[in-house]
Amino acid sequence: MARVVVVGGGYGGMASAARLAKLGHDVTLVEAGTRLGGALTAVESQGFTWDAGPSMLHVPAVVRDLFRKTGRALEAELGVETGQELTPLEIVREHRFVDRSVLRLPAGSRRAQTAAFDELGKGLGQAWDDFVTPYADVWDVLRRHYFEEPWTPGHLPREVAAILDSRDTLHKALRRAFRDDRPAAVAGHLFVAEGHDLRNVPAWAGVATHLEQLFGAWTLPGGMHRLRALLEARLATREVTVILDSPVLDLVVRDGRAVAVRTALGEVAADVVVCAVDPRRLPTLAPLVERTMPTLPPVITHLGLEGDATDATEAGGLALTDETVVHGDPTVVVRPGGTAPPGHTAWTLHGRGRLSEDMLKVLARAGLDVRDRVVARVDRTPLETVQAWGGSPYGVLWQGRGTVRQRLGPTTPVPGVYAAGAHATPGSGLAYVGLGAALVAGVVGPA
Repeated sequence: MARVVVVGGGYGGMASAARLAKLGHDVTLVEAGTRLGGALTAVESQGFTWDAGPSMLHVPAVVRDLFRKTGRALEAELGVETGQELTPLEIVREHRFVDRSVLRLPAGSRRAQTAAFDELGKGLGQAWDDFVTPYADVWDVLRRHYFEEPWTPGHLPREVAAILDSRDTLHKALRRAFRDDRPAAVAGHLFVAEGHDLRNVPAWAGVATHLEQLFGAWTLPGGMHRLRALLEARLATREVTVILDSPVLDLVVRDGRAVAVRTALGEVAADVVVCAVDPRRLPTLAPLVERTMPTLPPVITHLGLEGDATDATEAGGLALTDETVVHGDPTVVVRPGGTAPPGHTAWTLHGRGRLSEDMLKVLARAGLDVRDRVVARVDRTPLETVQAWGGSPYGVLWQGRGTVRQRLGPTTPVPGVYAAGAHATPGSGLAYVGLGAALVAGVVGPA
């Protein structure tokens, strides 16, 4: 049995702790804040509750695997906690373009997506299919040898290295695939929404379009933040020791190996350390990632609106899909969801680009004028999000093909130290962070 210290109580840290504890290790999780959850927390004001972070999941098998491998299945837990299960969405998101055309992108169906693009414009369905389909082979290779199986830096299989080292960018791939800017905007949206420049994103990362087509999009009624309570309960079941309000100052390295973490309250001894925060926060690891940059969060506005979203006519059009993207500069993403008092609706807005004016004005020009319906509002700048979570929940900024090898994880050059979370391999988002936690557990192994 190894003494494991997990640094960081976000989704990556909680998932790593639960998996390692189930493998028989003595696990302590140290969190700088006063509560666990990271991006899986909620924002509350005036009777409204909003997801602070992600509102949907694109590879539900990753979360299901976490619960199944650490105890009772997710479906059983959700039935007890909420009376409802993780729910598939019929529409991944609605895209509203500058020319006022609209695309409602179906979830989990190649045929349905092709048909939706054909409605947008002649020949666009075939162009979309030609772009997405080849990513099935990319996903198969990366899933088997990179996302789901532990690997050693410098010893990746040749077929994986060929994909990761390609000089092709997503920007170039989209220009080759589409003459129409609209499907290109749909394919690039996930990366633009996370703050990346498509000229610096490798083409293989476009596999995300295949994952959405294959697995669809899933959400949890009431908000994805409900997963935090389920994971807290799982940590208790697995007897993980949780230390809150205790920032980790650095690792303690003796004879070339990590033997403890140093906190303001003293040292916590460890045989294994899992870094599930931005490595820049730990002086021992910071030099190893000095060539990378964090991705800045978007401008976020949580809105409480007068009007019931179940009746679009009476509510003046508040019944949107689970995610609506208003393209342009700036781009604004509208995410209805959370909980609201009777007769009211909760929205969250994410803004990217030249935000020289209130996002509500941007929405008004796009035909979504809710300015006279606002009864509650919470604004958060990118800096405030970073301060609230102790780092960017969006992980490492893509700066070209070399970025993938500059991230730490699942191992690090420091013996006894592993890396998980948004800043580690394979990247940010609930699915990738969950895969990263599984990789760490696979490398550390059972007690």
